[in-house]
Amino acid sequence: MRTDVYQTITNKIVADLEQGIRPWLKPWSVEHAAGRITRPLRANGIPYQGVNVLMLWTEAVTKGYAAPFWMTFKQAIDLGAHVRKGEQGCLVVYADRIRRTERNAETGEETEAEIPFMKGYTVFNVEQIDDLPAHFYAAPPPRAEPLQRIERAEAFFAAIRAEVHHGGNRACYVVSQDRIDLPPFEAFRDPESYYATRAHETIHWTRHENRLNREFGRKRWGDEGYAMEELVAELGSAFLSADLELTPEVRDDHAAYIASWLEVLKRDKRAIFTAASYAQRAADFLHGLQQPAREEVAA
Repeated sequence: MRTDVYQTITNKIVADLEQGIRPWLKPWSVEHAAGRITRPLRANGIPYQGVNVLMLWTEAVTKGYAAPFWMTFKQAIDLGAHVRKGEQGCLVVYADRIRRTERNAETGEETEAEIPFMKGYTVFNVEQIDDLPAHFYAAPPPRAEPLQRIERAEAFFAAIRAEVHHGGNRACYVVSQDRIDLPPFEAFRDPESYYATRAHETIHWTRHENRLNREFGRKRWGDEGYAMEELVAELGSAFLSADLELTPEVRDDHAAYIASWLEVLKRDKRAIFTAASYAQRAADFLHGLQQPAREEVAA
C-alpha cells in the first residue's frame, strides 16, 4: 500500500495540536554549539525549510534530541559513522516534477506535461549515530546575559521598514492602512516575546497586494481563510525566531487558534504544506529586504 506523505505528516501535526502542543514552539530549549535555537540542519549545515522544519522539530521534541543536525543512513556511512541498531528515522519530504508525453487521440499530436509530486525519505538525528566527527556533537557555548534590546533583531526589523506604531494593548496588522500596531516594548514580559510578536505581525504585513499578495478568501474573523492566514503567520514567526536565535514563549492568545487550525488541517491534508510554504516564502521575502538596507547604509 502506497504511503500518503501528505496524510502521514498532517496526522502527526494534528495529534500534537489535539494535545495542545504546537511543534514549532517546543524546541526552544535546545542546547548545542550550533546555537541556542536553530532550524534543523542538513549534514552540510544548510537549514531545512518549510514543512520539514516542523517535522524535525516535532521529532526532536518527542525524542529529546538537542543536536540540530540530521542526515541519511548513507550520509552517515560516507562520514565513517553508523546509525545505531534499532534506531528509527524521521520522514522528510521534497517536491519534484516528472515529465510525461501525452498523445491526443484525435489529432495524434504529442504534448509534454509536468506533473508535480511529493516524495519522502528518512533522516536520523546525529544523536542516533555513532563515530561522527566531533563538531556534530559539540557542547553549547557559555550563555551571555540577555540584553534589554536584542541588536540582531532590532537591525532585522529596522531593515524591513514597515510602518509600526507602538502604543495601546493590541498587536495586529491593519491591512487598510498597511500598518503594524504593537504594545510598547516595555509591556512585554521579555524581549523575545516582543520580537516574536513583531515577527508574527510582520509576516501578516507581507500579505499586502504590493508584496506577496497572499489571500485565502477571508470573509470574516474566524473563518477558514482567517485560520490559514494565522497559521502562516504563526509558522513564519517561528521560522524567523529560529533564524534570529530568539526563544519566544507561547502567546496567551494563541490557544484560541488551535481549534480553528485543527478544523482546517482535518479538512485538507495538504493545508499544513500550503501554510508552511507560504510562511517560508514570507520569511524569505523579509530576509531579502536585509541586503538592500545594508548596502544603502554602507553607501
